[in-house]
Amino acid sequence: MSFEAPAAFLLQTDIWELMSHSGMVIAVIGILLGFSVYSWTVILSKWQSFRGARKANARFLRAFRKAPGFEAVVVASEQFRPSPLVAVFDFGYEEVERQVKSRGSVSNRVALERTIQLGISEELAKLERNMNWLATTASVCPFIGLFGTVLGIISAFWELAQSQGSASLKSVGPGIAEALITTAVGLAAAIPAAIFYNLFSHKIREMGARMDDFALEFLNMTERSFGE
Repeated sequence: MSFEAPAAFLLQTDIWELMSHSGMVIAVIGILLGFSVYSWTVILSKWQSFRGARKANARFLRAFRKAPGFEAVVVASEQFRPSPLVAVFDFGYEEVERQVKSRGSVSNRVALERTIQLGISEELAKLERNMNWLATTASVCPFIGLFGTVLGIISAFWELAQSQGSASLKSVGPGIAEALITTAVGLAAAIPAAIFYNLFSHKIREMGARMDDFALEFLNMTERSFGE
């Protein structure tokens, strides 16, 4: 038998006809498609969110560095609400206001640093939301696909054992082909999730570093405006 025969068989066979032989294969593919659809929803949502946050961060940072004082920054910040830096600024500025109202100056630098750190942690938690789903999709879907493949191959050989005719590619081919489909679907769901998980993780680390740097700039402006 030539090597071209299996390929020709698969090309001439309807993929839905292959899957219709086994309800288990359809169930596995349905689960994988569910993972894939939701992971792509997360990917597109985060891509748009990160792009907006990055642009807003750059614009707010320029406005912050040009501002003569906190009042000007407060006014400018309203234009850049998607920016995580604005949220960190809000946390710090609220603590500055509390200290100035009660003591007339910013005298507790440690409390201010802790408040800013809380703002950074909260923003990082928002950026990391649903990242666990991408990690789960990337790690689990290949195994779900492999599970479907194993079940499909077991079913194919079981049917072959029950048949009374001689073994041939035509008799065992559909079962093996439908079993391999689940592996392909599992990889198709997992690969994009793994790629974008790594990409977004890098972006989150970058934004975290930018927020840490901004915290230092905020403290410098506090010292210039209110002193120790």
